[in-house]
Amino acid sequence: MGMKRQSELRAILMAKRGAVAGDIKERLAANRDENTQRRGDRVRDFAEDSVVSMSEDVELQLLQLKTETLAKIDQALGRLTQGLYGYCAECGEGIAEARRRALPFALRCKDCEEAREDAERRERELARRQGSTSVLFGDRGPQLDSR
Repeated sequence: MGMKRQSELRAILMAKRGAVAGDIKERLAANRDENTQRRGDRVRDFAEDSVVSMSEDVELQLLQLKTETLAKIDQALGRLTQGLYGYCAECGEGIAEARRRALPFALRCKDCEEAREDAERRERELARRQGSTSVLFGDRGPQLDSR
């Protein structure tokens, strides 16, 4: 990869990083302001309290996603410095330009990412099934009568 292209990619990643970091700061400040305002509010009933709690949960999830995105961008910047940017971490093949444009911090090619997502989906399904079995039979699974 040429120095010019590397500089362009670094600029794209840094711009994306700045935007995500700025959004995190804005959300944290807004959340702090809302919490300060809520402390001064009147007493809320159960329904109002539930809505506030749900809103806080959603905001926390959004902040977590933004923080994970920031970490992925930092990892991409590290890969760029090491000369590994644009190559799949799983198979080593190049990541398609269209994918890198859409997700400049992509770690895997489309095929490897789909395989990883499928494996995660299967694991969640298996865990869900095992969880429903433990509800029915306890943590030890079905017990056979040995009489």
